[in-house]
Amino acid sequence: MAILLRDERGAPSPYERLRRHCHDRLATEVRLSDVPASQQANVVRAAILTYLFEQRANLPLAQREQIVTEILQDALGYGPITCLLGDDGVTEIMVNGFAQVYVERSGRIETASVRFRDDAHVMQIIERIIAPLGRRVDEGSPMVDARLPDGSRVNAIIPPASRIGPTLTIRKFARKLLTPEDLIAFGAITPPIAELLRLCVQAKLSVLVSGGAGVGKTSLLNVLALWIPPSERIISIEDTAELRLDHPHWLPLEYRPPNIEGKGEITQRDLLRNALRMRPDRILIGEVRGAEAWELIKALNTGHEGGLSTIHANNAVEALHKLAHYLLETGVSVPYEALYARIASAIHVVVHVHRYQDGSRKVASITEVLDAAGSEIHTHDLVSFRPDPVGGGPVTGTFVTAPASARLQALLEERGFSFSRELLA
Repeated sequence: MAILLRDERGAPSPYERLRRHCHDRLATEVRLSDVPASQQANVVRAAILTYLFEQRANLPLAQREQIVTEILQDALGYGPITCLLGDDGVTEIMVNGFAQVYVERSGRIETASVRFRDDAHVMQIIERIIAPLGRRVDEGSPMVDARLPDGSRVNAIIPPASRIGPTLTIRKFARKLLTPEDLIAFGAITPPIAELLRLCVQAKLSVLVSGGAGVGKTSLLNVLALWIPPSERIISIEDTAELRLDHPHWLPLEYRPPNIEGKGEITQRDLLRNALRMRPDRILIGEVRGAEAWELIKALNTGHEGGLSTIHANNAVEALHKLAHYLLETGVSVPYEALYARIASAIHVVVHVHRYQDGSRKVASITEVLDAAGSEIHTHDLVSFRPDPVGGGPVTGTFVTAPASARLQALLEERGFSFSRELLA
């Protein structure tokens, strides 16, 4: 049963008055920074129960416990979304103003059973997230990206940029690293497809992972990186750290935004330029989305093979054209035709990931990049997923495969990898 925060006249209910009283007393009487972290929860609980006793609160036991829980979440956690952050079934949390909280479970969005008290409550939690990072959000700078200590990605937008009050979006950091076997069990790939991807990675082919937002591009990049030999040195570059590589020689680099004075920015392009001086065997870019595209293409064409990166796109061909668009935005003085030729020689394979209507994520296609003629890039689909007619239930379908081109077969074999011509036949 929902607890009323206000009565029929709009005044705070007895429950809400008690909660505010306890909250205010805790803030003024208890200095939690002086209490060891392991004891803070017990100290808060004891203090709240004492305050309730002194107020002779005539509340049911369940409501007393609810007050304790809410104040614990506000004092030591992230308010009402604390429980959602601890729920392994939730992959994304979306706060649309104080009264609407949604979550994503198994690829589907649903309404959460929690809510904030008011806009000030949402702002309190936003400030708690960004304050330790030295960031700020206000009317003059109403948007901010941040990260929770566990690596979860946070985006906040407040008025005037948001018309419904302060909003918060959190993409949770997966606690368990996926493996190729997991992707096979989920139906995202098949064993032959996993073998093809392993060959591409270990033969140091350059792979671009494409797809929409939240489809699992970074998760797939983590899986691909599992096949990089432990003797190789990996340097990863991300705007927000999401990669978690189980590799002994991995150096993660991260973009830094400008500080409050607008200084100190470190861009992905800056990081990539520097990474090339650090003797990398592999360069991983969390997401190509701007000027760093030119440095990446140059690197892949000048001996730094085997790069892995992601890009937002609706299909493999669009991903390649989007890459060309980013190159053009840098203002490089390279003929149009030469630009596409460089892309075709730098990227060997595009792996496109898609989320289907049942929430499942699958490798929708694996596309070989052949060559370029003018602004046209010639490609060849090695794998494409064809879903069965929609029936309202789980998405089923067939992975349609085609033999690799003679060019890809020769490339793998000249790099010392035995390629079975029947693998994708």
